Amino acid sequence: MPDQRKATLHGLVAVLMWSTVASAFKLSLRHMDPVQLLLYSSLASTACLGALLAAKGRLGLVFSMTRRQYLRAILFGALNPFLYYLILFAAYDRLPAQLAQPINYTWAITMTLLSIPLLGQRIGRRDLLAVVVGYAGVVVISTRGNLAGLSFESPAGVALALLSTVVWAVYWIYGARDDRDPVAGLLLNFAASLPMTLAACLLTSGLVPKSPLGFLGAAYVGVFEMGLAFVLWLSAVRNAENTARLANLIFLSPFLSLVFIHVFVGEEILPSTFAGLFLIMAGLAIQRTAKAKKAP
Repeated sequence: MPDQRKATLHGLVAVLMWSTVASAFKLSLRHMDPVQLLLYSSLASTACLGALLAAKGRLGLVFSMTRRQYLRAILFGALNPFLYYLILFAAYDRLPAQLAQPINYTWAITMTLLSIPLLGQRIGRRDLLAVVVGYAGVVVISTRGNLAGLSFESPAGVALALLSTVVWAVYWIYGARDDRDPVAGLLLNFAASLPMTLAACLLTSGLVPKSPLGFLGAAYVGVFEMGLAFVLWLSAVRNAENTARLANLIFLSPFLSLVFIHVFVGEEILPSTFAGLFLIMAGLAIQRTAKAKKAP
């Protein structure tokens, strides 16, 4: 039975968690390499999701899937968390958090573009406008407002941040057809990705981080970004009477995130970051109105 109050509460808590993770990424990467952060945060998330399923008496779902569903876990695990977070953490390692975080929010716009070749969809004028406005925001942020010179802050970092949106969009496009229980499926994805991440870690950075403090950051990222926030948002969607109103909460996250980045990471937030973020959010808003117009 829908419960809008519960949906709003769970949605707000999830958004608050997502708002802190850009700071957590940046602080954790001071103490460990991106691949190490991925390994230890994935371990924390796997444990968290397993504990949540066990507490609800649903852990058996993980062991009662078909061979095809287990194979799907390997494919999806390679996309998320392995490729997605490895690329995203590498972007955060090269960019200030205030640049990497807003760019990451363009994944929904990226998904619109990818739906053309992957799903054979056509996009209308509003969708095209959303793309132009959203990526204009990326340019403003990446150049720190120096549009005339087009001098990008770490071109490699910007490229990685944009590439992460491609991986995330592909994951969601194909994940929409996933028939597994969402939490059990995510747990299997993380479990399937662990051998990949372990191998990458052993071949590159090794298992020992620069500082033990990195383990705290990885635990936070794994439990809150990769685990609890997803479960709470799923609960919010299931309980919502009005999913459109719930979805509006997402627009709070990037601005709250900038506050946390300033307070905890110590970055001075640039005017160009706010300007670019407003453009990205405007692009997402235009995209939402386009989808609402197409809906029957």
